[in-house]
Amino acid sequence: MSPPENSNGGTSSAAPSEPAPPAKPSSKGKKKDEKKDDDLSEEDQALKEQLELYVVRAQDVDPGVQKLALESMRQEIRSATSSMTSVPKPLKFLRPHYGTLKSYFDTMPESEVKKYMADILSVLALTMSVEGERESLRYRLLGSEGDIGSWGHEYVRNLAGEIAQEFQKRQGEDMPIDALMELVQQIVSFHMKHNAEPEAVDLLMEVEDLDLLVEHVDSTNYKRACLYLTSMSRYHPAPDDLLALDIAYTIYMKFDDLANALRIALLLDNKSIQYVKQVYTATDNLLLKKQFSYIIARHGLALEIDDEIAADENDKEILQEIVNNTKLSEGYLTLARDIEVMEAKSPEDIYKVHLIDGRGASSSLDSARQNLAATFVNAFVNAGFGQDKLMTAPSDSSGSGSSGNWLFKNKEHGKASAAASLGMILLWDTDSGLAQLDKYLHSNDTHVVAGALLGIGVVTCGVKNDCDPAMAILMEYVNKDDSNIRIGAILGLGIAYAGSQKDELRVQLSAILGDPQATLEVLVFTAVALGLVFVGSCNEEIAQSIIFFLMERSEAELAEPIIRLLPVALGLLYLGKQESVEATAEVAKTFDEKIRKYCDVTLMSLAYAGTGNVLKVQKLLGICSQHLDKGETHQGPAVLGIALIAMSEELGSEMAIRSLERLLQYGEQNIRRAVPLALGVLCISNPKVNVMDTLSRLSHDADADVSMAAIISLGFIGAGTNNARIAGMLRNLSSYYYKEAAHLFCVRIAQGLVHLGKGLLTLSPYHSDRFLLSPMALGGIVTVLHACLDMKSTILGKYHYILYIIVLAMQPRMLLTVDEDLKPLPVPVRVGQAVDVVGQAGRPKTITGFQTHTTPVLLAAGERAELATDKYIPLTSTLEGFVILKKNPDYHEE
Repeated sequence: MSPPENSNGGTSSAAPSEPAPPAKPSSKGKKKDEKKDDDLSEEDQALKEQLELYVVRAQDVDPGVQKLALESMRQEIRSATSSMTSVPKPLKFLRPHYGTLKSYFDTMPESEVKKYMADILSVLALTMSVEGERESLRYRLLGSEGDIGSWGHEYVRNLAGEIAQEFQKRQGEDMPIDALMELVQQIVSFHMKHNAEPEAVDLLMEVEDLDLLVEHVDSTNYKRACLYLTSMSRYHPAPDDLLALDIAYTIYMKFDDLANALRIALLLDNKSIQYVKQVYTATDNLLLKKQFSYIIARHGLALEIDDEIAADENDKEILQEIVNNTKLSEGYLTLARDIEVMEAKSPEDIYKVHLIDGRGASSSLDSARQNLAATFVNAFVNAGFGQDKLMTAPSDSSGSGSSGNWLFKNKEHGKASAAASLGMILLWDTDSGLAQLDKYLHSNDTHVVAGALLGIGVVTCGVKNDCDPAMAILMEYVNKDDSNIRIGAILGLGIAYAGSQKDELRVQLSAILGDPQATLEVLVFTAVALGLVFVGSCNEEIAQSIIFFLMERSEAELAEPIIRLLPVALGLLYLGKQESVEATAEVAKTFDEKIRKYCDVTLMSLAYAGTGNVLKVQKLLGICSQHLDKGETHQGPAVLGIALIAMSEELGSEMAIRSLERLLQYGEQNIRRAVPLALGVLCISNPKVNVMDTLSRLSHDADADVSMAAIISLGFIGAGTNNARIAGMLRNLSSYYYKEAAHLFCVRIAQGLVHLGKGLLTLSPYHSDRFLLSPMALGGIVTVLHACLDMKSTILGKYHYILYIIVLAMQPRMLLTVDEDLKPLPVPVRVGQAVDVVGQAGRPKTITGFQTHTTPVLLAAGERAELATDKYIPLTSTLEGFVILKKNPDYHEE
């Protein structure tokens, strides 16, 4: 043992001569130093000398002295409190000695003391190392395996940053990363204990090992960790976004937070059904399963309740009823009675002509187009109430009020919309809806029959039924000779079974696509119906049949305006499915050049709708920036695409609104025509003041198409809000355009939309705290918007019944609390603006500026509700739609 000591002695005997250099500068720059020392207080001066002494001692021959010096230094550093803005004093005074200690460290033999030294150097490197050298991490890995957290938060943060860089470098060079991962474990557990969940998640994302999170969360912090995971997944590129959601799902399942797990399951499209079943089977609580069923019904997922989910036949029936949405009409009418808006409204109540002074007020002429507009207004305003003053009024009252008479105040295809409006008025109430529509099916007028068939589709929209009445009735008419009747039946099927992916329909409707006798419009609507039924299914066979159909069209047919709905139908199959569209998009590049670009842009914008994918938005902006020759139409869908992709989160939509402003200033005419519609979809049922002003300005635009699009969009952004300012704007527009029949028609439609369901409905495809996007709803909105790109030939022409497709997006914006027997249960709730609390410290309030109401209540865009009583416990944390409350066992009345 003695020789090594001797050799050791050799090295250390040289050591004492080393600390001389730090002492030298003091003699040179004494004046400077004196000045500096004068600024220091006595305490600081003492501390500085003390530390300098430790530095000298740390290089002593005797390991015992070294260890003592390092221990003292460590104490000083640890006990030093630093404010947020200043460096701790010990680190400041040790700064000049960092180099000395580093070079001495390299000469030290391996020993405990050396590891001790490495720890201290690692902390000193926090403020002194050169950018990008990652010295703090290097010394940490050489040092002792001690507790990291004892050196303070800032140190751990710095280490985490260096680990991320080092990890990427090592991965690039295929070096081992085990030592790093051990450190990561320590850091993550430190962060999780100290309420810094976002930092832990970020580090794990950087080192591509999110699974570690599941071990480190506990019941106190899992909600915050999952909230961060889910909200950041929107900003991550695929496949990281799905990974983050997957982990959040696993964590929710681990802590039995099943309602939240279900929301994530619905967001993870590719695994939806399997995860949803896992959530159901994870509990035996029937009440919880009922609540899950309400969430699924709101989302519009077609789910068969099988033996796995509920073994008992009765339970199965109850759950299937909820999933089928059969209770929706009842709940909606409960809300209407509570708010006292049951009384039917006539279109005149909406137009409020007496408030308009001067011209246009006295237009009492019974023109067919005015009546058609009144039909739509009446349908939108009384949607779901089951009574109105035009279609369902008792015939004995004054003779003129009877439905038959109103029907025949419309011309030809106008009658179709009038008959279908009955379906909208009786929305979701299948039994009485089918009974009342039945009488029109026996009419001799083909338009009336067509309208009644469409009405049957509308009435059963979003409400499924075990005996499938809509399928039974409509299938009989699908292959009739008259093309109007066929369109009515086909669109009816598309609306009734949207999102259900029924195979029977695929067979029937695909057969029509190959029918040589069918007219072009029948074929186009067949494709649209297929797109709606199989929305987001990526069904290859249907895609093939639509593609073949497009390829076989002649030049003349491709010039028809209605043909632009074909790319939309194709895009609907891939709605929100991102890369899955690529194969189809490749094939689309071989189409006739008239429709090739249109198809390409439409497919891309629908496949990435609601994903917030920035790269695709940039690509679409690039397409909009080209100045093209006349006759090119593909920039319209590109503009809509920007809005569809960016609508997924607040930041994206703000940015998109600003980009659309630029397009208005610099874009060609065909771009300007689409901008109002894009603004309409970005703020659908959410009237933001800046967007309202822009649309108000555009509604007086010199270009007729721009102004009509702006008017309809005012309807979209105010849909179902009864917004007084928009209603006032539209009244003024109705007098401004009193001579322009087309504009006036648009104004009326917009007025109907603003008062949708007397202000109880919303068109927003997002629900559950803007977390989930309903593909059916988005599909309906997209189809109507694309039709609006060419208003003159679709909505103002003979295809105005396309407007009924918007019914797919109509949902009550209510919160209805029910008891354990699913009967309405009034409780006090606070409703206020939702506040984003992701990653905030403590337990911040989730709503602000609240008012307390008794349920049922209406929730406007961006509002959130929470219970104002402890008497009941909600079975889901997101209070929206139907919420089941159970009694709180710990509650005692005062």
